[in-house]
Order: sequence, then structure tokens, then C-alpha cells
Amino acid sequence: MKILVVDDEALARERLIAMLDELGDDYSVVGQAENGMQAIEQVLALQPDTLLLDIHMPKMNGLEVALHLAKHEHAPAIIFTTAYDEHALAAFEAQAIAYLLKPIQAEQLSISLQKARQLQQGQLKDIQGRDESKRTHISVKLRGDLQLIPIADVQYFRADQKYIEMRHSAGTSLIEESLKTLEEEFPEYFIRVHRNALISIKAVTGIERDSLGRSYALLSGCEEKLDVSRRHVTGLRRLLKSKG
Repeated sequence: MKILVVDDEALARERLIAMLDELGDDYSVVGQAENGMQAIEQVLALQPDTLLLDIHMPKMNGLEVALHLAKHEHAPAIIFTTAYDEHALAAFEAQAIAYLLKPIQAEQLSISLQKARQLQQGQLKDIQGRDESKRTHISVKLRGDLQLIPIADVQYFRADQKYIEMRHSAGTSLIEESLKTLEEEFPEYFIRVHRNALISIKAVTGIERDSLGRSYALLSGCEEKLDVSRRHVTGLRRLLKSKG
């Protein structure tokens, strides 16, 4: 079994690696990562079978890492390792194999790894996020890899048949999510302006009307103007007024 060890503390990683060495040749540590972003990069590069994944880490926490990896074709099994127990429910809703509290005991680790071996890869599909795992990025499947787009860089989401078109600072991507879910998850970042569109609160700069009385939202860094339905014009004007 190929294992990736993820923890922001070097001593914690070393302790886990030493335990794995003692458990025998069935387990091979293929890499280490000290934060969530590195963890995703290493998973894509090394294709481990199992992650020993800390939850509290800089840049991206372990729960969000699990959320993004759920979209990967060869999602590894997840064993969370943490010094805190308040995330246990969220961890199991992420369909984790196990949730081990530090200091981790070799026997507990061995049992969890045996369980991981018995399950097929891909057990993270249909993950359900919680407030504790609120995303800082949107993941995009790109030719078998994952591209991570910071929420702060997204200018708008627009429904396009079965997909959502996401416009961001690096271009445009298609994602398989729902506008309703995105609106509920990120109310501080986006405002609905149409039944098929959410726009960035930070990026919106004004409203423009054409000769037929139709309204359009203007966004910084975006040449395209987005339709604003009549029912949402008042809310958008109120937002713009509050921004000064």
C-alpha cells in the first residue's frame, strides 16, 4: 500500500513514518506534505492508495483537501489524524476510513490501514461538505488533474445547461455544481442577479441599462456584462450603495 503522510508538523510526520516502518513491508511511504495544497499536488503526482491526513493545517485544512480529492478519478482512502475531536462528525461525513486522535497508537494505525486495504478506491465520491470544511477554492477537473481556483478570484458563476460556467482571473472553467449550493455556501462572496447567475460582490462595479430597459451588471476585470433580472435589481443597487 502506497501512503502519503500529510501534517504541518515535521515531528508528527516523522513519528507516523517510523510507525509505518515498524508495521512491515506492506506499507510504503511515497511522500510527505506539510499543508493542504501540497497534499493535493502530491496525490496527483504520486497516486497514493491512502492518505494519513492532518486536519488543522495552513493554506488549506484536511477537510477541504478531502472535499477536492473526492472529485479525482483515483481518490485515495482518507485516514484523518488530529489532536482535536470536534471535527469527527465532519470527517466521517467526508467518508473517511478512520479518525485517529493524537498521540496515535501503532495498533490503532494498523487497524485503520487494514480497513483501508479492504475498501476500493474512490470511496470519497458524493462527499458532503460542512461548515467546518468550508472551501477556500473551487476544484476543476482538467484532463485528469485538478485545478484549484481561489474563491476570491471568481468573478461569476452562470448556469449553462448541465454545467456551471465559472469566470475567474485565469479564464473560464466548467464545473458540475448547482447555483443554489454555491449561493448557500458563499453568501459573503456572491450575490444572485438572475435565476442563472451569481456575481462576485467584490468585483461588481455598477449597473447599466440599455435602450429597452434591460439591466446589466458590470464587473471589474471582465468585459462581459451579465443580465440582471427585474426582481434582483433592487438588491444589487442596495449592495452597490453600501459599497460606496
